[in-house]
Amino acid sequence: MDLKDSGIFRMMSDKMAWHNQRQEVLSKNISNADTPEFRPHDLVEFDFKKQLRNTARMQLAGSESGHLKGTIPDKAGFKDGEERSPYETAPAGNAVVLEEQMMKVGQNAMEYQTVTNLYRKQVGMLKTAMTPPR
Repeated sequence: MDLKDSGIFRMMSDKMAWHNQRQEVLSKNISNADTPEFRPHDLVEFDFKKQLRNTARMQLAGSESGHLKGTIPDKAGFKDGEERSPYETAPAGNAVVLEEQMMKVGQNAMEYQTVTNLYRKQVGMLKTAMTPPR
């Protein structure tokens, strides 16, 4: 049994992947803090309801080769979100506020750690359930 195919584990893996990609976007924002005319970017917020709908889809089984296959959930990646208009812009046109980006990095790290702890607890519960009684 592959845990990545299980609903809750797939959702947690998707959430961790979202956090990884967001970390990359935020680090690019920080590294371009002195680039003229650079605007900060962020990802669209992770939507558990949408992920749950995608996870709940059952694949259709065809008995013959001419039958239609089920729809496959979109796994293309996460969309780039719109950064709100900055309240602070440098004379060179750069709109990156380092303090704001660092707060987002810290929040992202805490949320990632929370999801990894939940993942670890779920695996521990499965190990406990599969362990034979003594």
